[in-house]
Amino acid sequence: MLQTSEPQAQLATFGGRGIGYDERVLTPRPWTEAQSLWARELLDELPDGPVLEVCSGAGHIGLLAVSGTNRPLVQVDADLHACVWASRNARAWGVDSDIRHGTMSEAVMVDERFALILADPPYLPSGDVTRFPEDPLTAIDGGGDGLDLARECLDVIVRHLVTDGAALLQLRDVEQGRELVSDAAQRGLTIAESRQFDGGAVLLLRRTTEGRADGSQAGP
Repeated sequence: MLQTSEPQAQLATFGGRGIGYDERVLTPRPWTEAQSLWARELLDELPDGPVLEVCSGAGHIGLLAVSGTNRPLVQVDADLHACVWASRNARAWGVDSDIRHGTMSEAVMVDERFALILADPPYLPSGDVTRFPEDPLTAIDGGGDGLDLARECLDVIVRHLVTDGAALLQLRDVEQGRELVSDAAQRGLTIAESRQFDGGAVLLLRRTTEGRADGSQAGP
C-alpha cells in the first residue's frame, strides 16, 4: 500500500509569537501584522462586540488583533486545513476563537453582528496565479479580475457590521481598492481610508446606511 506522509509543519513568527502552518495553507505574510495593529487601534474606539475574520487562513491576523483584549473572535475559512491550523494557533495563543469551516456567506448566522470585521480574501486575478506555484490555489485565486471574493466580503460586511463598526479589507494594492469604490457604495459602504504596505494594501470600510445588501434592515 502506498504510504503518504502529512505535510511538514512549519512555524512563522508573527507579532513576536509563533504561527503554525503547512504547505496546504498560505504562508503567513509578515506585512499583514500591520493589518492586525490597525485593527487593534480601531478596537479602542469601536463599540462593544465581537470581531469576525473571514478568509482567515491560519488565523494569525485575527489572533494578533484581539490578543490581550476581551473581544470574542469568530474566524471563518472555506478550507478545512486552514481551519485546523487556525484552531491550533488559537489554542497556542490562549485565544478563545470560534472557528468555522464553510463559505463566509453560510458560516455567519443571519442575526450575528460584529464591531469589527477583518477580511483577507484571495485577490490575484486567475490569470496571474501560475506565477505563485508554491501557494495553495484556493488561497490566492480571486477570479477574473481578482475581486470576486472581495465583493463577497463586502456583502458579509454590510450584512453583519454594526452601524458604528469598521471593517478592514486586505487587497493587492490601493489601485485594486479603487476598483471596489462603486461596489462598496452600492452596498451602503464607503472606503474611509486606504493604506499601502510593502506586501499589499488594506482598506478601512464604514457603513453609510443601515440597510443590508438584501434590502432589509441591519441590526444596531
